Amino acid sequence: MRIRVAKLAAVVLGGVLWACSAPPPETAGLSEEDVAAIKATSEKEVVDVLLAGDWEAFAAAFTEDAVRMVPNEPLHVGRAAIEEWAAANWGGLTFSEGSQTVLEVDGRGDMAYARLAYSFTVEVPGLEEPITDVGKALIILRKQSDGSWLVSHSIYNADYPPPGVPQGG
Repeated sequence: MRIRVAKLAAVVLGGVLWACSAPPPETAGLSEEDVAAIKATSEKEVVDVLLAGDWEAFAAAFTEDAVRMVPNEPLHVGRAAIEEWAAANWGGLTFSEGSQTVLEVDGRGDMAYARLAYSFTVEVPGLEEPITDVGKALIILRKQSDGSWLVSHSIYNADYPPPGVPQGG
């Protein structure tokens, strides 16, 4: 009888330990396909729409309730506000060169984050020389029901101080 109880206890304990060792699906890391989709969106698709000056397509990379935190401004909340801001602030510019590189991506289930480095060169009316903005960004993405990933939160800033602010200040 004692041997049966010991075997049963060992089987139960083994099952419990096995169940505890495997992460539940909602906490499992991102699939290779998800990482590839996030990189493609961040490194190619968003850059292409900026170079094309397509503000509707730029805003379409965000969720309907997205929050965008740009330097020295209040929040932009919602896809419509993001599109309106992009058209008003970037509409007169010509993006002549651009790149974004995903430096890090991770996530669980339907949520991910990506850390990016960017560089964009823009031609500004009235200026003889183009301006290049180099910086970094952090985005939070949510997986949609169709499998695509959209940005729900975004923050970025340049690698240099604003005009009039000393370096390192």
